[in-house]
Amino acid sequence: MAQIKTLLVANRGEIALRVFRTCSALGIRTVAIHTAVDADAPHVREADVALQLPGYLDVEAVVAAAKEAGADAVHPGYGFLSERSVFARALEAAGLTLVGPSADVMDAMGRKDAAREIAVAAGVPVIPAYDIDDDPQTFSYPVLVKAAAGGGGKGMRVVRSADDFAEARAAAAREGLNSFGDDTLLVEKYVESGRHIEVQVMADAHGTVRHLFERDCSTQRRHQKVLEEAPAPTISAEQRTAITASAVALAAEVGYTNAGTVEFLLDNATGEFYFLEMNTRLQVEHPVTEEVVRIRGERPDLVALQLAVAAREPLDFSQDDVTLEGHAIEARVYAEDSFNGFLPQAGTATYVRWGGWTDVASGEIRVDHALESGQEVSTHFDPMLGKVIAYGADRSAARAALVDALDETAVLGLTTNTGFLRTLAASDEFGDATIDTAWLDRNEVPGPDPSTARTLAAALAVPDVSADASPFHSDGWRLGGEPAPVRIHLDEWVEVPPGVTTRTPLRPSFRGLTTALHGKERAVGVARRHEVEVVHRGQRHVFAFADPFADSAAAAGDGTLTAPMPGTVLEVKVAAGDRVEADQTLGMMEAMKMELSLKAPFAGTVTEVGAGVGDLVTLGATLFVVEAEGEA
Repeated sequence: MAQIKTLLVANRGEIALRVFRTCSALGIRTVAIHTAVDADAPHVREADVALQLPGYLDVEAVVAAAKEAGADAVHPGYGFLSERSVFARALEAAGLTLVGPSADVMDAMGRKDAAREIAVAAGVPVIPAYDIDDDPQTFSYPVLVKAAAGGGGKGMRVVRSADDFAEARAAAAREGLNSFGDDTLLVEKYVESGRHIEVQVMADAHGTVRHLFERDCSTQRRHQKVLEEAPAPTISAEQRTAITASAVALAAEVGYTNAGTVEFLLDNATGEFYFLEMNTRLQVEHPVTEEVVRIRGERPDLVALQLAVAAREPLDFSQDDVTLEGHAIEARVYAEDSFNGFLPQAGTATYVRWGGWTDVASGEIRVDHALESGQEVSTHFDPMLGKVIAYGADRSAARAALVDALDETAVLGLTTNTGFLRTLAASDEFGDATIDTAWLDRNEVPGPDPSTARTLAAALAVPDVSADASPFHSDGWRLGGEPAPVRIHLDEWVEVPPGVTTRTPLRPSFRGLTTALHGKERAVGVARRHEVEVVHRGQRHVFAFADPFADSAAAAGDGTLTAPMPGTVLEVKVAAGDRVEADQTLGMMEAMKMELSLKAPFAGTVTEVGAGVGDLVTLGATLFVVEAEGEA
């Protein structure tokens, strides 16, 4: 095939922008697709041509758009249609090239049960498994129940006893059916303490398979990756050789082409590794590989390699040409409140500043994102907003650079997990590389102490508290004495200490934006009539100007359960008049692929049910009201 001249990216957000960046460097014309909801998104403006479609999962519409735009090929990114064999076949029937593997390979590797059989044939170790229909009393617990057609942590449940198996099986099957249209399940041994090691492979259409070393994605929550790094910090040279060789053998066995990732679980107790699954696409975390891998001394562009392979060009490097240099760590920034149950967030990001806009002495910073000031973040799409990637000469330098970059990342108007990522990256556990795949499910990352943020917020609430800024710092009633301290009430009385300076940033321009600096601590924010909103160490805080003369007695909970996020009601288990016990589940709702149980705050009687199954509810909508026992 001749070189690709026009490429449609069947995706949105930062991955679409990432692909467009490589296309621009290669002189390839680009086509974006979008829905009515994100017609003004950054990826739409970046492309040479943009077409509106009913949805990103509409196979016929995407294929028609590619033909209408005169595209030679389609890059699926990740998510959406990236691993759908029906999409690959539709493109082939239309005479279009998919930048990815064949439909047959997707079918084989997209199902965990079929992929397991291929791994066995390739001589790759697989985790011990059970038949889903066997008597659960015969299993050796704990086990992992997971959707055979799934990926990305969806349709997975850890089961620790036979008594819990039926409920876990039903939940995993329901999630598998909703997410993948298939409720087939697998049951495997659950490794209590393991590390998630994955190998980046690249294969051409001429039978050549190369690996680009491995990544460690052990820092994950409920099977969703949080921090990723390369190379893996805990494996030996012998383990690296065995794992990368297994990945190459598996790709060769299935006849793989283009970029793919083979995932393994390394058992910390035994040192053995097992095949988990193969992702038949480019991974979210591919930037860390691009940062540390060298091909003949140069950093690779994985998207450029994908496009070359899709054009049937051979891989022109040997395995010996591939080396490692330095260390890289990636943090995924999500629209979620990590210190409040990881609840998804939605709203307008009134101001956005990504880390890396200033120099970082300890390393290099790369930010792949699609979020800008004034942009609306909805619940229609995945909550990932961008990725902050740090590179350093070694892991310590990369980690220090990442912490610095997350300190400098600020999003106002919308709560993100940046503060959580910063705390986690700076923790001793991550520094010592002792976090396994279940660590975040067993441990709670402590929320930030708001005191420093409150002090800096108080400084922002005053026009300027620098030493010479205000005539009130020379109080006429205190001639010869120190200036009277500035005190302000933000939830509580706060005294702005000497040495705090505030200024309006020179860039970027944003109405009301101010920064406060005290020693090494800084915050950026906006003071409004009733509140001050600041971001300190990546964490967003909102402090209200409280009335110091108001009754400060805490109001008792009235038993009203409101929607903690906009979403869909999945289940209603009670009716008005029902008596319930404390912590009894009243119903369930879902938003951004996350399920949340709504539980009774105390024993009592349900007096109101505010929504039904399938209802779309807004943030703060009343869902249930429970009247405590003994109340009239």
